[in-house]
Amino acid sequence: MMRFRYSRACILIAALLAFGSGAGAQSAAAANYPNRVITIVAPFSAGGDSDLAARNVAQAAPAYLGQPVIVVNKPGASGAIGSAYVKDAKPDGYTLLLARVGSQAVIPALTRNPPYRWNDFTFLGLLELNPFVCAVKGDSAIRTLADLAGAIRDHPGKLNYSTTGVGTILEMGPQMLFDILKLGKEAAVQIPYKGAAEATAALLAGQVDFGCSNLATMLALIRSGHLRALVITTPERYKDIPGVPTAREAGYPQLELITGWSALYGPPGMDASLVARWRDALQKISHDADWIAGTEKIGSMPHILPPEETAKYVREQFETYERLGRTMGLELKP
Repeated sequence: MMRFRYSRACILIAALLAFGSGAGAQSAAAANYPNRVITIVAPFSAGGDSDLAARNVAQAAPAYLGQPVIVVNKPGASGAIGSAYVKDAKPDGYTLLLARVGSQAVIPALTRNPPYRWNDFTFLGLLELNPFVCAVKGDSAIRTLADLAGAIRDHPGKLNYSTTGVGTILEMGPQMLFDILKLGKEAAVQIPYKGAAEATAALLAGQVDFGCSNLATMLALIRSGHLRALVITTPERYKDIPGVPTAREAGYPQLELITGWSALYGPPGMDASLVARWRDALQKISHDADWIAGTEKIGSMPHILPPEETAKYVREQFETYERLGRTMGLELKP
């Protein structure tokens, strides 16, 4: 009997020592972070808003982290494939996600059994806000948002618009407009494309009648006159396209709820010291002249928030789309 008790005690001590050793190794790894290349996964295709935002922060971060940061595109399923990839990654801080409103707020809000919840990640920080615009081709007969609303109302189900898939902000902007007009979710036909760049190219080519997107993707084409922006969702007019009215000026203030954003997430369970490392790095990046210029160049607004405030902001966005989903009867298939 004494031998049996002694054996059980030895096993328990060995287990505790192993656990302590593992925790010590994890703590040591966190203390040395980062000591190799960090990967940011952009869950949409190259050339789109997610990709541009990811590459902008990846270019700035090495100066404050001491290691290279690269971007890998994992598009598909409206951003869910890349997002799920990061959710399942090892929480060592070397695989991060360029989070977007569609993949991180809309999908969790509108999917009955989502591949992840809105808070199934480690929040590292909000990066930027992306003004949202609705536009037509430069030579379109539609010249104002009122014109577009009238065309949709007069020809229900006849106009089409480009998106990056069901559940992305490129769909939710028009859906909000349809809700305001009380026309139902099929007031116009959605034509999905792999990424924002492709959706914008389709609009430019005249393959669709209109499109709504983050300004970053459309800004150069709006400036050149190839596209005509009908509305922007910021409270004030955007300085680089001062002729475009705000949603409130256009008579549709509810559209202000639709805005794009980029954030940096990690897999769930990241060590607090890793989060603190990124909090410090992002705070420094928020004052980096090159990062600020790069963010503004693609039509976004620098808006870095710490992890706690990021979580609060994302919760509010999730709740906005959850309400819209209930009102419009929108549901995504997992």
